[in-house]
Amino acid sequence: MVNETHTLKSNRSEINFIENRLNEINENIGIDMVRFLNFQIAVSEALVNAIVHGNKESSDKKVQVKITENDNSLNIEIIDEGEGFNPETLPDPTDQENLLKESGRGIFIIKSLVDYYSLLNTGGGMRIELRINKKADSGESALEFR
Repeated sequence: MVNETHTLKSNRSEINFIENRLNEINENIGIDMVRFLNFQIAVSEALVNAIVHGNKESSDKKVQVKITENDNSLNIEIIDEGEGFNPETLPDPTDQENLLKESGRGIFIIKSLVDYYSLLNTGGGMRIELRINKKADSGESALEFR
């Protein structure tokens, strides 16, 4: 079982380390590839949010990444050191007035790609928790190619 914590610099190049580590972990777990890739996209987007929007790419700030595994799932927790925000105030990216905006879809996309999602303002940054179940609930991939 995996239980590890990594401290990343607020630099986008650090994302590759986590992506590679998740690939190594999944070699042992064997989560369906399509579902795993969706999870990996969500994790990468959450890391970009933490580094760019949370920490403002400040070299003085770090991102904590905790990766855990249990019998049923692979979990990741990402904590930044930014100012934080109220998740309830996020605009709906599907509303007509938001459709053409260049940003604002990250959290919406993340939620659609994982089995569990939680976002919390810690008072000293944001904490996002993401989970992928080892087995799909329906026994099929979350996304099928035809």
